[in-house]
Amino acid sequence: MITAIDHLVVLVSDLPAAVAAYQTLLGRAPSWRSADEGTENVLFTLDNMSLELMAPAGSGGNADRVRTVIKLQGEGLASLCFRVADIDRMQRRLERVALQPDPVAEVERRDTQTGATLAWKRTRAATGMTRGVRMFFLELGAERPRSEPTAPAPIVAMDHLVISTSDPERAAALYGARLGLDMVLDRSHHEWGRLMFFRCGELNIEVVHRPVAGSDAEHDKLWGIGWRVDDLDATRARLVEAGLTVTEPRAGRRPGTRVVTVRSGTCHIPTLLVQPAHD
Repeated sequence: MITAIDHLVVLVSDLPAAVAAYQTLLGRAPSWRSADEGTENVLFTLDNMSLELMAPAGSGGNADRVRTVIKLQGEGLASLCFRVADIDRMQRRLERVALQPDPVAEVERRDTQTGATLAWKRTRAATGMTRGVRMFFLELGAERPRSEPTAPAPIVAMDHLVISTSDPERAAALYGARLGLDMVLDRSHHEWGRLMFFRCGELNIEVVHRPVAGSDAEHDKLWGIGWRVDDLDATRARLVEAGLTVTEPRAGRRPGTRVVTVRSGTCHIPTLLVQPAHD
């Protein structure tokens, strides 16, 4: 029933600074700006998903809640939002697998610059049942506008999302059995722990288990993002010229891929750039 990752939500304190950082990283302009109750929101929409930057605005319960989350957990990835074709059917499935979904709600938002509107239906699973990861499920009424390139060698799509877990068996049951995602890899290695890949549309959700003393056995964490590029060397050169710290290219774990790590300008999100293997 899940067809893709619709978008990821990143909480930030300084929205203009975060927008500038991601315009530099992605090499693309924002595609949507809106205001909700207590928040301001900016979206970057790529070929296979959107990234939503969210900052608290004004006063009120929702703004205070977002500020509290940022104070306690810091800036970074906050929510995972899946795309579904039939929200009512998805909500019934979530109920059957004991994820305690909210009632389906209809939402409409307006772009503050263009006046365009977007509508969608959504539900949310109970965070206590999803191992601490906030999960939403959306049926979008129409496709979002794409983010236009603003620089050479822009990022084209998301390659993978990384989720860290201290209990890989329960995480596997959540993403595989309950959410119905297809597990395409389950591999362990003495240096980097256990990796599980779940296919979600055109990208993978990478669930990583690295045994660490004192880690939280009950809660998983949205941890990092891998972005897909066409020309890794050109994208790296652009980012280095913009002042970002980027590692030298190296071979990726998937055969034929090349990767670099971006160590600054990501709003504290561990970030990898991936050039896929050439056919």
